[in-house]
Parts: sequence; C-alpha cells; structure tokens
Amino acid sequence: MRIGIDARFYGSIGKGLGRYVSELIAQLEQLDRENDYFIFLRRANWNEYAPKNPRFTKVLAEFHWYGLSEQVVYPLWLRRFRLDLMHFAHFNVPIFYRRPFVVTVHDLILLSHPTPRATTLGPLLYRLKYLLYKLVISHALKQARTVLTVSEYSKKELNKYFPFTAEKQVVVTYEACSATLQAKNGPGERDLLPKEIVGKPFILYVGNAYPHKNLDRLIEAFALFRGQGHPDTFLVLVGGKDYFYDRLQLEARRRNRADHVVFFGQAEDRDLASLYDSALFYIFPSLCEGFGLPPLEAMCRGLAVASSDASCLPEILGDAAYYFDPRDPAKIAAAMERLAGDDGARRDLIARGRIRTARYDWRSCAQKTREIYLRTGSAK
Repeated sequence: MRIGIDARFYGSIGKGLGRYVSELIAQLEQLDRENDYFIFLRRANWNEYAPKNPRFTKVLAEFHWYGLSEQVVYPLWLRRFRLDLMHFAHFNVPIFYRRPFVVTVHDLILLSHPTPRATTLGPLLYRLKYLLYKLVISHALKQARTVLTVSEYSKKELNKYFPFTAEKQVVVTYEACSATLQAKNGPGERDLLPKEIVGKPFILYVGNAYPHKNLDRLIEAFALFRGQGHPDTFLVLVGGKDYFYDRLQLEARRRNRADHVVFFGQAEDRDLASLYDSALFYIFPSLCEGFGLPPLEAMCRGLAVASSDASCLPEILGDAAYYFDPRDPAKIAAAMERLAGDDGARRDLIARGRIRTARYDWRSCAQKTREIYLRTGSAK
C-alpha cells in the first residue's frame, strides 16, 4: 500500500497534536516494513523529521493550516502520489479530497466551548470561522473510512454533536508519554531553571493558554493560595509565547496577580525534565480536553498531579490525580493547599501515577492505527 500521513503539525510547532504525529510516525517506522509511507511536512518542521525506515519518504507540503490553499490546492496536489490511503491527523481534511482516508479527531472544543476569546478575529469573522469549522469537520467525519479519536469521552462527544458517527467505525487509540520524559531517563539539570525559582518551591503548569485551559482562574486561585500562608511559592507556566499568553500576562498584571507567577515560554524536553524534577507538583485546570497529555507526561516524569475533574481527565488519569472543580478558584486553591502541605499525599500520587501511565504506550497506539490502515486500505 501507498499510505500518506498529513504531518504538517509534526513536532514542536504542532504542540500536543505535533507530539501525536511525531510519536505515531516513529513507532510506525519500527512496525511496518511492508508498506510505503509518504510523510507530508512543512518547511517549519522539515528538519525535525529524518526517516529511519527506507519505506518512509518525507515530502514538502507547504500548505498553510486552515487556509484556502489547503482546501483547494492541497487535494489536487496529493493526486500525484496515487495514495491508497491518507491519514489526516487532524479534522482539517480538504473537502475536495476524494481518495480513501482516515481522520483523527482529537476533541470538539470549538463546539463544546465556543468563545470569541479563543481567537484574534472580530465577532463576524469568528462566526464565519465557526461555521466553516463545522462544515469541514462534518465533511471529514462523513467521508472518512474510519474515524480515530483519543478517548472514550471524545468518542461520546462525536456521537453527541454528530449523531451520524454512531453508524460509523469510530476507534479510540489512546496517546502516551514521550520516552524522553520518562523518569528513568535520569534527573534534569537545575542550572536550566529560571534563577528566581532555584531552591524555591513552585507549582508547574505546561501547556498553551487558550481560554478553555482556564489559566485565568488558576492565577486567581494561586493568589488565594499564597495568601493562605505560602508567600514564597511560585507558579511556573510553560508554553510558547503567543497572543493568548501575552493577554494572560497583561491581565494578571492589571489585576495585581502576577507576583510570583513565572511565564517561562517554550520549553525543550531538557527544560521540561528539569522543571518536572524540581516542581512541588503539577496542576492542570483545563475545562475541556480530548485526552489530557500534559498531566500524564508529568506523571511519567514522577510528579504528583492536581487535575480538573472535567471532560476526559478522570478517564485518563484515573485514581492517580487529586481532582478539583475547575470553575471555582477557591477549590483550585484548596487543591494546591492539600498537595503543598502533605508530603505523604504527593508520594502516594507519584506511586499511583507510575502504575497509571504504564497503561499507555505509543507502540500500542501505532499498532492499532496500522491495523486500521490495513483493514481500511484493503476494503477499497
């Protein structure tokens, strides 16, 4: 078979989606020496991927995400590769693509938590974007030979918002921790930490600052927590500098809540290892997730986790997290107090986390995905 993978989100530029694509391809390279793969990348991530399997070929596909060229030119351009099957790793499937494909839909956050605060567009353009999103994802779900998603929660959301998916094959392929963040890989380097937090207790968050991540309430809760007898504790927020992080930082300063909050910026895996190894615990206040990879990766690194009890998070994290209501800053602060003040509770969560994370691995995800390729491709 000739199989294409839309890897334009590959690596660091794609954040959580980039992790999914890169780990999936790495495992497929080890598993499959029978089929030919074409890995479609952009210039921004071209050098991040070097094929290790001779059946894997990388191809430059400089079509911007969510743009007109993606919808019109990209599908025409793909014809030259005579693919038996294409895997679109995100919902943005070109509506004019007519060959067999499978699609991975990670979440439906734009439908379950729509808000103009999640975009830099004005109200009218945001409404247009929302309608186009519904059109594109509905088309992708209807035309896909198989739909993949990353949790039972996301599968239920698909059935809720697109009832016709109940008649289709929707397969859950769980994500997993990156091998580079496993605790057994050795300690991080303390000299990589920002100087203001060296030797100081700090609570860690890793992820973006989109509105559904709920970081405004986290910062409000942290101010409450510090006022309850923790004046020397820091909150470290790790994520690439962008419009949403800039807005969050400005709002925190305006409300006098930026004290002892460190906006770290983008972190490489070495930086993350150092932060995980030195943090007091990890906190994840998200209102909605498709899988919840960041807290799982914190567990993999051997860090206790306090998590929102929303959406898929109890499904993925099980009994290995201390849960709180993410809509109540007082309850978030209470969760901080609980873990900050109880060494035994943190040790218990760390032990539970090691057991929990062993349930997930990228090889199983890739094996299941490859089985779908073979079954779907042979059913042409």
